[in-house]
Amino acid sequence: MDHTWQSLKGQFLMAMPGLADPNFYQSVTCLSEHNQKGAMGIVITRVHPEVNGKMIFEELQISTAAGAEKIPVHVGGPVHMNEIFVLHGAPFTWTGSMMITGELALSNSRDILEAIAMGSGPKAFIIALGCAGWGPGQLESEIRSNAWINGPYSEAIAFQMEVERRWEAALQGIGVDPALLSDTPGHA
Repeated sequence: MDHTWQSLKGQFLMAMPGLADPNFYQSVTCLSEHNQKGAMGIVITRVHPEVNGKMIFEELQISTAAGAEKIPVHVGGPVHMNEIFVLHGAPFTWTGSMMITGELALSNSRDILEAIAMGSGPKAFIIALGCAGWGPGQLESEIRSNAWINGPYSEAIAFQMEVERRWEAALQGIGVDPALLSDTPGHA
């Protein structure tokens, strides 16, 4: 057991400029799980260009209130692309709510989707198709190789800010000026 190891569960993971993978370029991922078996998270900086909330609800035969087509659907990551995940704030009374922190949960049960479709779901939420996943030790090794930098979760960045500004804001939140980051990994 590595005693220096620590879980980044509930934190933001910001892609460094050198991370060329188009799935994660200038992305912020909210880590919903991180343990010795690996990590999982939801990318909060990619809105699906062709899919909206109404389309998802109709596919699941869930009735919607007016305005459901205005609910964005995020591309949560390149894993389980056909699965729906909801990253959300309170309340946490849904069937499948998995608590990430005291004020953040991940759910994928039908009841939360039905509530969101009718406009009575959590105030703060992101509906995502897919998630990001890492095997045992993979995330730690990617952080060591300068692909990612982690920082504290912020509800304002995750749920209130325009998607285009989230990466920059998350970096600024840990005192990093995105303009000063180079595309080449630095070695001391």
